Amino acid sequence: MSGTTTSGDRRPLRQDAVRNRERLIVAARDTFHRSGLDAPLEEIARQAGVSAGTLYNRFASRGELVDAALGPVVERSVEIAERASRAEDPWDGFVTFMEQTCELLAAERGYTDVYRTRLADTPVIDAARKRMGVFKAQIMARAKAAGALRDDVETTDIIMAFWGISAIAESTRDTAPDAWRRHLALVLDGLRADAAHPLPATALSTRALIR
Repeated sequence: MSGTTTSGDRRPLRQDAVRNRERLIVAARDTFHRSGLDAPLEEIARQAGVSAGTLYNRFASRGELVDAALGPVVERSVEIAERASRAEDPWDGFVTFMEQTCELLAAERGYTDVYRTRLADTPVIDAARKRMGVFKAQIMARAKAAGALRDDVETTDIIMAFWGISAIAESTRDTAPDAWRRHLALVLDGLRADAAHPLPATALSTRALIR
């Protein structure tokens, strides 16, 4: 641990600085889980038992803190996609990817915000997004080639489906925590090739989706 460094300063941190950094990461992960990415940084510092100044010394921006706290959660989503891309049955792989990603979105409010938001200073999350995109494309291509996934669905359609399902999960978490599963089942039925009807509008481009 003595070799831990900050992103802006490559010198090793002192042991007390390392402990403070780790406490801040744990507190941030918990706070983002409860309150989302807009949670006050001062609240995170209080939960970690350090001053706001210490937080800003360790993390120069909100993005740096989000990257350290939630990077591992985003990595879990990449692992889900990687396993699904290797499924023997392409449709089962697609369904597994959808279900397990939605489970993560429903369980982790911080991840939901990361999925719907782009922040500066998040190199770990940005790299994970790129890997996720590769696996997602593979999963969809395999399911289309097998004649299981409708041919006109695009990756941006899947992203928007995740947005909708995560909103349902957030709205019903306290009253009907599994309500999103019903909506996902309806979405999956609509994505089957044998149930496809012409779509009324073109898919958003990636650039339009980001805007």
